[in-house]
Amino acid sequence: MRAFAICAGLLLLSVAARATVLLPIEFRELVATSSAIVHGRVTDSRSVFVDERRSVDTFVTVAVEDYLKGNLGDHVTFRVPGGEAGRYRTIFVGAPQFQRGDEVVLFLKAAAGRVPVVVGLSQGVYRVVPEPGSGRRIVTTPVVMSRGGELPQRVIRGDPARRPIPIDTFSDAVRQVMVEGAAR
Repeated sequence: MRAFAICAGLLLLSVAARATVLLPIEFRELVATSSAIVHGRVTDSRSVFVDERRSVDTFVTVAVEDYLKGNLGDHVTFRVPGGEAGRYRTIFVGAPQFQRGDEVVLFLKAAAGRVPVVVGLSQGVYRVVPEPGSGRRIVTTPVVMSRGGELPQRVIRGDPARRPIPIDTFSDAVRQVMVEGAAR
């Protein structure tokens, strides 16, 4: 009986484990990798079964306010792994979640004939909210700006220089990175 238990335990251990490894993506690489950078507002989010009903993905639609790169039309629908369909839920660590009305800047990768996806999962989503007091729109997950205030720098956890920045400053930083990339 003990040999049977050991064999069963070894068999269970031999099952392939799946894990998500999320490597930090540098801002310049995020901009370069994206085929479209969209600023807009979430209008719809619905989860459906995929992969022959083995998992659930969420399809999110955004009404586009502005394109910082590329153009996918007035409304963009993109795919996010994970979601809830009926009594089933798929959790994908690192995947962003969206609510109707969220204002976001999205870094999307769109392969020909496929639904776009967010580059770097949550790393490719920047939330835009009104600043308390002034009401101006700010990006809450900002790029760390250089001392000159123009060029984005590498993100370092806990860096006190990381603070919300106005959406216009963020957009200018994205455009500056694109200009630098074209010059190379």
